[in-house]
Amino acid sequence: MLKWKKTLILFIFIFLLLNNVVSSENIGDVYVIPIKGEINRATYNYLKTTLNDVLKKDPKAIIFEIDTYGGLIDEAEKIKNLIIELDIPTISFVNNKAVSAGVLITISSEKVVMSHSSTIGSAETIPNNEKVLSMWKGFLRDVAQLRGRDPKVIEAMADTDVYIEGVSEKGKLLNLTSKEALKLGVCDLISNNYDEMLQFFNISYGDIIKLEESKELKVSKILSNPYMNTLLLTIGFVGMVIEIFTPGFGIGGTISILGFGLFFAGNIIAGYSHWTSLAIFVVGLILLVVEAIVPGFGLPGISGIILVIVGIILSMDTLVSALIPLSIAIILTTIITILLVKLGHKSPHLEKIVLTTRQENEEGYLSAYSKDEYLGKEGITVSELRPSGIIEIDGKRIDALSDEGFIPKNTPVKIVRVEGPKIFVRRI
Repeated sequence: MLKWKKTLILFIFIFLLLNNVVSSENIGDVYVIPIKGEINRATYNYLKTTLNDVLKKDPKAIIFEIDTYGGLIDEAEKIKNLIIELDIPTISFVNNKAVSAGVLITISSEKVVMSHSSTIGSAETIPNNEKVLSMWKGFLRDVAQLRGRDPKVIEAMADTDVYIEGVSEKGKLLNLTSKEALKLGVCDLISNNYDEMLQFFNISYGDIIKLEESKELKVSKILSNPYMNTLLLTIGFVGMVIEIFTPGFGIGGTISILGFGLFFAGNIIAGYSHWTSLAIFVVGLILLVVEAIVPGFGLPGISGIILVIVGIILSMDTLVSALIPLSIAIILTTIITILLVKLGHKSPHLEKIVLTTRQENEEGYLSAYSKDEYLGKEGITVSELRPSGIIEIDGKRIDALSDEGFIPKNTPVKIVRVEGPKIFVRRI
């Protein structure tokens, strides 16, 4: 009887041990996905691909670590949909700031956590017209209601006309610190620790796996930066100028293609541009090449310049964000071109851009036959000078110009001035 009891106890112990092992294996991991920098098409594509990969691993929860000044409304709305459609617990962790489009992404998660020194708000749209603002407020209000946040508080972040006494200032966008956000129910917890967050929301888990941004996303953010756009446009234009001044295809054309290529690649990946803008730009370049081949300046040149500028403007987010880098790039290109022309003769590396070779008379190079030997000689007019005509000196007829108006035929004259091939005479 005792032996039977011992066997039963051992069987129960082994069963419980195996059950704990299986249970621990079933506890999923928590994945931390960063949403940082500018919100654009590259951000959405990265997030969509990353979520597809993570969901295959049966995660216990997902933490979206947010630090952004915002970006494109369309892409923010797509990211919002990705988060809302998830069937697992989601947490938005504002680690520093959630501005503009970052507000919509933040409140899309079921839970919101903010770090101790973080802020959220200032969700104004650009352009800030009634149509766009109304649509944007609709997005914010809808998600706020879905997640149990105060819609009016969220709207005050996007519209200066929304005033909440004791919360926002009249005529100003609402921007909240972590403590203010916690007090108003915009966030649920203030913490900088993942374990603390998950414990607070009663989420059991295996490991916390922190993911990194893709290389494509990092490259697109660098190349589509306004300062980088200005630099790349300047490189493209300067390379084009160098190529125009040098025969054949060389370093100037290579630099130009590299500059413009990186400019369009960055903006296309970031979602600001489409292949249409690149096609317009290329057609403009082709027309400029045609203009360079055909003598004079006409329709191909004018059309080419217009299409190049239009292609660049269409490749960027807004007209304002396009005109500023384009204007600066044109100014810098003009300054660099002037410096190349002025300093070209002093540098052996720039001799191919600026013509520095001089053909001096002493070396046997003459632009025209000089008649200095006739200066001071006397002769007679063979024809009337009106003011040009023919004179005869030492039995040789030469062309001459009157230095005092009309001179009749058979009038004695003296050569008073010689300018290259031109001889000027006066009456004696």
